[in-house]
Amino acid sequence: MPVELTLHKAAEELRRGDLANVLRARQRVAGLVGTYPHRLDLRERLAEVYRVLGQPAQAGRWTYLSDERDPEETLAFERAYRHAEARLVALCWQGRVDEAPTETARTRLASLYLEARVELQRELDATPHEETSWGACLIVMVGGTFVLVCFLLGIVTLVQFLWKLVT
Repeated sequence: MPVELTLHKAAEELRRGDLANVLRARQRVAGLVGTYPHRLDLRERLAEVYRVLGQPAQAGRWTYLSDERDPEETLAFERAYRHAEARLVALCWQGRVDEAPTETARTRLASLYLEARVELQRELDATPHEETSWGACLIVMVGGTFVLVCFLLGIVTLVQFLWKLVT
């Protein structure tokens, strides 16, 4: 079904206003966003549906790359997806930053990628780096040697027992 016809049907469903129709409209517009992720107008239409559903975090999610966005919705989105990497995944952006259709979208995507990189580096820096403990290695080697000696003694004992049975 062509994009404009799908949008028209979704608009009709929104006008009806009952939950079943609004959810159908959401499904239609979300499908369009999945098919055309670079079209900011479709993202904005999906945000409209989420406003009708009373979900400001989702409305903020879908207008995050837009020139015009509601600061409260943006804040709700950022609270719902606290880490930059989670926000990037939630945006469902496909492709490179320079493929975004507006300077605003390119700037916001680039900023989000940078923020995600900084958060990841911070996590890596905070992770304690373990040094090799030679004492632990020595214990493992001694334990392994003990197990090997016990195994060999068991084999020798078994061979001696079987030899006595045969002779």
